[in-house]
Amino acid sequence: MSYRKRTALALATAVAGSVVLITAPAAQASVVDVNYNCKTPIGAKSAVSPIDIKAVKSGSSYNVTMSFQKGVSSSPVALGAGAMNPSALINLGGADKGTIAVKGPANTAEIPANSPIKISDLSGTYVPKANGKVTLTAGVLTIKALGTVTTCTASNSPGPSLELDVTGAAGSGGSTSGGSTGGGAPASLPKTGPLDSAVALGTLGGTVVLVGAAGVLWLTRRNQRA
Repeated sequence: MSYRKRTALALATAVAGSVVLITAPAAQASVVDVNYNCKTPIGAKSAVSPIDIKAVKSGSSYNVTMSFQKGVSSSPVALGAGAMNPSALINLGGADKGTIAVKGPANTAEIPANSPIKISDLSGTYVPKANGKVTLTAGVLTIKALGTVTTCTASNSPGPSLELDVTGAAGSGGSTSGGSTGGGAPASLPKTGPLDSAVALGTLGGTVVLVGAAGVLWLTRRNQRA
């Protein structure tokens, strides 16, 4: 095999290995059934709703969304548009502790009397304070409507709906997004030219080689001189 072909194969292998590292999954999610016991102005009610929690990283924080797939309470009177306002807490576990406050918009359509109250998606922001695996579990749900407050708590000790692999947490002594991790390795890789739109650095045999257009040109000229 010629020197040029061996070089191209080595660079392609390095690029492929770098892409795998960048796209490795950092979260595990599952829909969890939560048995809510609700204290309402007219007595106790209960219902089971599957809960889905998602998180999208944004800088050094996460945008969190909590979704309810079924209604968890009802009202003896009809609730007009805008009459019901939901909010909830998400419990943190694992490497981080505390809660995340999430809330959603008021109902856009009337909710008929004695029918399940559909909770809109609730959203909030999670700012990690520790590195490691962090679990997110459905906590207390609060429904405000017509001057009343209904509080719903989980009675079945539900498992986490989401597990995040947090790195670069603020205040943890680790580096923040855009800094360096793992003893100086770049957290984000620069782009160097049209020949390399995804990865600019690859590692081969413990040596860092430039994979962009400039690197290819340097290798070609070196080969011609040889």
